[in-house]
Amino acid sequence: MELAEPSIGTAFDRCVERGAQSVAVAPLFLFKGRHVQEDIPALVKEAAERHPGVSFTIAEPIGMHPLVASALDQQLSKALTENTDVAGAGGEA
Repeated sequence: MELAEPSIGTAFDRCVERGAQSVAVAPLFLFKGRHVQEDIPALVKEAAERHPGVSFTIAEPIGMHPLVASALDQQLSKALTENTDVAGAGGEA
């Protein structure tokens, strides 16, 4: 979160500059840790205060969605069927 650009504030500002009257924030985190529970709401609130009249919402982190487990299972299954050089199967990892 700290290393990626744009920051939450910059992204919020850009949305409003492009005409947004409402901004939805989608945290790409697996769990409701400190960033999701505290940091992101604080940063979004700070950005929203610069834009009175613009509403905002924060979605649940993507990791809470049941399809994440399904997608992970599909990726792992694909890797296991396509990769014959798997540790423990006669190859070195």
